[in-house]
Amino acid sequence: MNRTFLQYSQTDTGADPQTSIIWMHGLGDHGSSFIPLVQEFDLTGCPPIRFIFPHAPERPITANAGYPMRAWFDIYSGFEDSDMEDTEGVHESQRLITGLIEQERKRGVPYDRILLAGFSQGCAMALYTGLCFPEKLGGIIGLSGYVPLIYSFPEERHPANQDTPIFLAHGTEDEVVPFSRGEDSMRLLRALNYNVSWNAYHMTHTMSLTEVNDLGDWLRQLLA
Repeated sequence: MNRTFLQYSQTDTGADPQTSIIWMHGLGDHGSSFIPLVQEFDLTGCPPIRFIFPHAPERPITANAGYPMRAWFDIYSGFEDSDMEDTEGVHESQRLITGLIEQERKRGVPYDRILLAGFSQGCAMALYTGLCFPEKLGGIIGLSGYVPLIYSFPEERHPANQDTPIFLAHGTEDEVVPFSRGEDSMRLLRALNYNVSWNAYHMTHTMSLTEVNDLGDWLRQLLA
């Protein structure tokens, strides 16, 4: 993936936002599909927020017979396997997402008012990029995903985001990313003394209204 920047969609909740949320989509999706979600959040009392929805580059996916699709990294044998992961792909996407963080900083948004969010593969990238970033961020949202590169992550993380609030959510009936892998990620982060809000829902690999409401509550408490 020889890219130096990410294309993205953007929507603002008000004029001159000084808070940014960079939201990564899942495998085979695109950033624009999450734009309608913004209207579902109750952000009463929150300052104007700039939502950035980047589009992952297309790449061949091994688990999909090499068929190319938008992805942050390759999937070799399924999301349940933490022993075979595309380290190079994760690191390359980390650099691209970091570029968006720096872009928002240049637009006048302080690091501690920039949040990373993601669903599925995007969750993996939000967690990894955010917790390895050398400046304190505002928060990290991880939905239906996991911590990637779980064996090397404890050494690669950066202390700057040790106390950054983390919202983790997962469906107990998830048929794509097993609930157990989400739980393992939550346990790892708590063992490393991160500030994790863990939320489990009776749902598959999707988002529910209850989850959206809970995330809205979390955002209001964090930003209002």
